[in-house]
Amino acid sequence: MARTISIGQQNFSELIVKNNFYVDKTMFIKEWWENGDDVTLITRPRRFGKTLTINMVETFFSVNYVGREDIFKDLSIWQDEKYQKLQGTWPVIALSFADIKEVTYEMAQYKINQLLANLYSRFQFVKDSPVLTTKDRNYWERVSVNMNVSDASLVLHNLSEYLYCYYGKKVIILLDEYDTPMQEAYVYGYWEELAEFIRSFFNSTFKTNPCLERAIMTGIIGIRKESVFSDLNNLEVVTTTSKKYATSFGFTQQEVSKALEEYGLLEEEAEVKYWYDGFCFGNQREIYNPWFIINYLDKQEIDLYWANTNSDRLVNHLLQKSDADIKMIMEDLLTGNTYHTTLNEQIVFQQLNDKKSAFWSLLLASGYLRVEHFEFNKNHGKIEYDLILPNQEVRIMFEQMIEEWFSEYTKEYNDFVNALLKGDCKAMNHYMNRVTLETFSFFDSGKRPSESTEPERFYHGFVLGLLVELRDHYVVISNRESGFGRYDVMLEPVHQEDDAIILEFKVYDPDEEQALSDTVASALAQIREKAYAASLEAKGISPERIRSYGFAFEGKKVLIGENKIER
Repeated sequence: MARTISIGQQNFSELIVKNNFYVDKTMFIKEWWENGDDVTLITRPRRFGKTLTINMVETFFSVNYVGREDIFKDLSIWQDEKYQKLQGTWPVIALSFADIKEVTYEMAQYKINQLLANLYSRFQFVKDSPVLTTKDRNYWERVSVNMNVSDASLVLHNLSEYLYCYYGKKVIILLDEYDTPMQEAYVYGYWEELAEFIRSFFNSTFKTNPCLERAIMTGIIGIRKESVFSDLNNLEVVTTTSKKYATSFGFTQQEVSKALEEYGLLEEEAEVKYWYDGFCFGNQREIYNPWFIINYLDKQEIDLYWANTNSDRLVNHLLQKSDADIKMIMEDLLTGNTYHTTLNEQIVFQQLNDKKSAFWSLLLASGYLRVEHFEFNKNHGKIEYDLILPNQEVRIMFEQMIEEWFSEYTKEYNDFVNALLKGDCKAMNHYMNRVTLETFSFFDSGKRPSESTEPERFYHGFVLGLLVELRDHYVVISNRESGFGRYDVMLEPVHQEDDAIILEFKVYDPDEEQALSDTVASALAQIREKAYAASLEAKGISPERIRSYGFAFEGKKVLIGENKIER
């Protein structure tokens, strides 16, 4: 009989005791312990089992679970007698930053203080014991929601000492979702203030803590050491391309096949693979997001399970405001192509707006991209990556994100698309001018909006919108060159009854053209002279079924003209 599936269960002991569906990942405990790293930072995308893993490690090592053979006796880790003797023998401090999602630094610091004060409440029995000095108790009394940052930065350092005095053993510290408050700090503009506190907090907790045995931190992003880990030379960072723990997070193909068989769904394996496979950790390919699979096993139907729980404001914000180059690369990725680049998987937040490699690093860490191939370039001393969208669900997630850019800010975009499909040039002009008026600033970086950068940002976002909006009717092909000297778009019809469409975008040049209509004429002439329609005709589309439009713009003003079709 198939086991009961518990959606969202993060309590490891309850999951096992109730015999809920669980894929045995307990050998992570052995691998981590035998690696012997002082402080391990593991980055994985959302919903890859990081929180459950942290709770599993706590349950295994914590003195609070001493003698709980019933939890582990049927799991892989219990086959090793050495680890049977380790179970329940260490003081463990476990906490999570998952709920630190505040809009100001003051609110974030208050929430962190509240979390740390609650942590101390759990160990009240230590305060009441004779092992603490008067000085220790005085500090303990200061641990509250209103404590100053100096006291807050020492909370885990001091608690480690108190637990060492009480148990006579060093402590294991487990910090889940360490980077959540830092992502929010970046989005809401208080990164520098929070980073200063986090740097001090991490240093006292993980570097200058003589009572620390081992530590694990988990998160989505590996933040560059100089940002918040500047003093931690004992930190082992495990990213998506690291070989360590490659199968400990996410389900392998073998594990998914076994699960599908248990629930009588093995015949659906190919479709499940198309939608949910595609992640890669280290050298381990064919990794599935556990959230996908658990929900599919429970509901037994394909759906956007990850997309429906993933509100990544940071990725959306950065992609929407990104420059033309990034939007062009997104076009390629959405059509199934790879992107070759060099990057550092550990991110500097301050570079996200200005350094393109930092943006791709963020997408890789967040699970929106996977590494198809990577290798170390000895000539340049850098790792080169081929990046690709991992699966169908992630592709649809991006498409939905792009759709929301326009649907949230202007209904005129859909009206423009409908006018384009109908070939109504007058209506296209009306709606396109309203679209640009309302959305130009939306696509600008927000720092120094300029006449030269706004149009390029807008039109590349606009083409991404076409790529998504017309996916059921057209194959959208962009033939562009660097800069905004040329950016023509071909819409190749999927259905035989539809016309093919060519769009040419040009910026008004007052040195060469007297009016915007001259720019339109130049765009249309370029379509004819460079025979853009030839590739469409080569595919059997007759000339009378090919419509051409020239887009000319000056700032936010747009004029569209057409080459008439002789039918």
